[in-house]
Amino acid sequence: MTEVRKAVLVGSVTATFAATALFAGTAQAGGLLLYEFGTAEPGLAAAGYAARAQDASTAFTNPAGMTQLDGTQVLVGGQLMWLNTQFSVDGATSPGLGSSDGGRVYGSDGHVPGGGAFLTHRVSPDLALGFAVAGNFGSMLDYDDDWVGRYRVQDADLVGVSVVPSIAYRVNDKLSLGAGINGMYGMFDQRVAINNALPSLGDGQLEIDDDTWGWGGNVGVLYEPAPGTRLGLTYTSAIDLDFSGRAKFSGIGPILTALLRSRGLLDARVDVGAKVPQQVMGSVYTDIDDRWALMGNVGWQDWSEFGETEIGIDNAQNPTSLTNPLSFDDTWHVAVGAQYHTNDQWKVNVGLAYDSGFQDGNDVSPLFPVNSAWRFGIGGERQASESFKWGFTTALLYGGNMDVDKRSALPPVLGGRGNLVGSYDQSLAVVLTVYGNWTL
Repeated sequence: MTEVRKAVLVGSVTATFAATALFAGTAQAGGLLLYEFGTAEPGLAAAGYAARAQDASTAFTNPAGMTQLDGTQVLVGGQLMWLNTQFSVDGATSPGLGSSDGGRVYGSDGHVPGGGAFLTHRVSPDLALGFAVAGNFGSMLDYDDDWVGRYRVQDADLVGVSVVPSIAYRVNDKLSLGAGINGMYGMFDQRVAINNALPSLGDGQLEIDDDTWGWGGNVGVLYEPAPGTRLGLTYTSAIDLDFSGRAKFSGIGPILTALLRSRGLLDARVDVGAKVPQQVMGSVYTDIDDRWALMGNVGWQDWSEFGETEIGIDNAQNPTSLTNPLSFDDTWHVAVGAQYHTNDQWKVNVGLAYDSGFQDGNDVSPLFPVNSAWRFGIGGERQASESFKWGFTTALLYGGNMDVDKRSALPPVLGGRGNLVGSYDQSLAVVLTVYGNWTL
């Protein structure tokens, strides 16, 4: 490939990196970390995540796998998620909150774009370098402004985009080690209605927003006990996103304004930091024969340290705080998958995975309408030439039913949030991905 063509391709990749930062994914299950970011992973339900090392995305999933790749490789992928998550109002919800269910809560009527871009370069037989940009953390909510849960959340964006330079070294024919620096750019914007307790005033509003950088690290090990069999283990450290924004009130009445000012809350700076959890993933990949390969995962994520809060006012007659802490549980992930080569050009991927929930299934927060779920994936990949392959995937993420039971000491007519009771029924998401991998 000529230097001009390389420059054009690298420029295209750089543009994709920038676009990815604007369109990070929305999580659907097992917390807010995605395995879907514009690669072959959705078609395998992420099975073999830390052991496949078949394309440049290993710069992100397990940097040690870069020693398996020849030359310079570039992978660029895009995806579209459609999430059918909608609230069903129960009769126990306070009548004063109305009847609006909020519509499809994610993205634009359920549609959320995403993607990633990855680069690996083999410096020598034993040394490789990599670079990755992927939007695999976060949530983007957009409820109707008048929905029954408006005093708990109206809109909420929590997005993290990772920029990961990495290095890998082959210790011997069986063992490779890798490490990377994970710089995550975090964006936070949460908006909630404020109950003025006076029908003539309608609702006020509180918004807090901020953006910040957080830093962590990735380390990986890849061990090949026999040709065609690989064991992978990765650890990703926690990342602190120390969001802190000034409270922006609008449309609130004079009495509430005076109360907030007297208590130092009107223009208060509010700390709403989140901790992206540390995680461990162990994977296996093995070739059964010339056509079949099997793979699997076991993973853990430390969501109990997440620390995210919802904003708002519980009692407009006696406002004492603008935040409410939430509680989360650690999650577990298991996956199995297979690849089948139909011929020298085409390969079929299939996978099945389960992620446990990070909230109490009987009382999830409307700020995070996600929990445990199953993943079902299928995809195809074509080796179009010696230097280029492309693929596509379809994945279904099924979250089932999630109950909500949020109670308030005061009804809406007296300035409280009221009781929000209901469920997100038959929650599911469909992911469509297209990607290409070039060897330069």
